[in-house]
Amino acid sequence: MTARCVFEDGVAHLDVRGLPAPQPMVAILSCCAKAPPGASLVVSLDRDPVFLYPELAEQGWVATRIAGDAGEVLLRVERVAP
Repeated sequence: MTARCVFEDGVAHLDVRGLPAPQPMVAILSCCAKAPPGASLVVSLDRDPVFLYPELAEQGWVATRIAGDAGEVLLRVERVAP
């Protein structure tokens, strides 16, 4: 199973729940690399991706936790403004 990265109206919804490590991080970083200017991602995960945050920051992105279902970690991932 792989996560699909499709941008609609500038947002990609990426569900990486159930994927073994490091596939969630790889899928998120790959999606960021394909993102058009001004786009963002909404990502559903099983747990807080603590190792992802420094990788995102290094590439000019930031993740913010948003409200999700019980037991789900939901993040909005956006490019840092220059």
